[in-house]
Amino acid sequence: MDSKERIFRVDSFRQRLIEVMSRTGIKSAGLAQAIGVDRSTLSQLLAEENDRLPRVDTLMAIASKLQISVDWLLGLTGESRSGAEILSQSLQLTPSSPLPSGASLRLWHKEAMGTKIRYVPANLPDFVKTEAVLACEYGLFENISLEQVIDTTKERYYEVQQPGCDMEICLSTQKMMGFARGEGLWCTLSLQDRCQQLEWFAQLVDELYPKLRVYLFNESRNYASPYTIFGAKRSAVYMGHMYFVFNTSEHVQTLIGHFDGLIRGAEVQAHELKPWIRHLLNEVRER
Repeated sequence: MDSKERIFRVDSFRQRLIEVMSRTGIKSAGLAQAIGVDRSTLSQLLAEENDRLPRVDTLMAIASKLQISVDWLLGLTGESRSGAEILSQSLQLTPSSPLPSGASLRLWHKEAMGTKIRYVPANLPDFVKTEAVLACEYGLFENISLEQVIDTTKERYYEVQQPGCDMEICLSTQKMMGFARGEGLWCTLSLQDRCQQLEWFAQLVDELYPKLRVYLFNESRNYASPYTIFGAKRSAVYMGHMYFVFNTSEHVQTLIGHFDGLIRGAEVQAHELKPWIRHLLNEVRER
C-alpha cells in the first residue's frame, strides 16, 4: 500500500481499537496480557505518533479477543460485527459437483477473474488432464458422462489461457511421482497414457509461464488439503462431497499465509518444473 493508505489504516486501527476498548471496558494491561504482548507494545500501537500497524498475529489476536473483524479494525468496512456474526457470515458449506468444474467453482473463478488464484489440487490440476486420465478418474461416476467431464475441463483450460489470468499451483512431488508410476487411482492407466499426460503438463506449464506457475512441495515436510483461494475475498477447502467456503479476509489471509509457506518450502520452483517432469519421464520409461 502507498504511504497515504498506510497512514489511513494506522489511524483507523488506533481509533477503532480505542473505541472498542472503551465500549467493552477492557484496559490496556488486560488486553496486552490476553493477546500475549508486552504492555509497552500495546501502548506504542495506541500512541498518536505511531505510524506502524501491528504484526498479523497480533492483529488477529486483538480481533479474536475483542470479537470484532480485522476488516473493521483496519477501516475496510464500517460495520462492526461480533465473533458469532463473523463466523456465521464467513463459513458456508457448499455441495460439490461430481464434475471437475461445477457451477459454484465456475462462478467463483469468474468473480475472481483479474486477481491471483492460488490452487492446491487433490492430484493433477483438472484443467491439464488428458481425456485418458479423465476417463480413468471419472469413468465409474454415475449420472455424468465423460463428454460432460471433458467439456467442463476444457472450459477451465480456456479460462487459464485468457489475458489477465494469474494462477499459482502447489502440488506435492509424491503425487506427481505416484501418478508417473501408476500407483493408486491410476493403477489401470497405461504407461503410454501416463507419459502423454506428463508431456502435455510440461508443455502447458512452459507455454503459460509466468501467468501459470506450478510449484512442487514435499509432503514429508509440508501438508495441504485441496483448496483454492480466489483473490482476497474467498477461499474454498475441498472436503470430498462439499466445500468449506470462507468469505472474510482474516480467514482468506490465513490460507494465503499457508499457501505462501508451501511456495517458500517448494523443492521444485515454477521455472524448474518442465525439466523435472522430463527427468521423471525418463525414470518411469527406464523401469
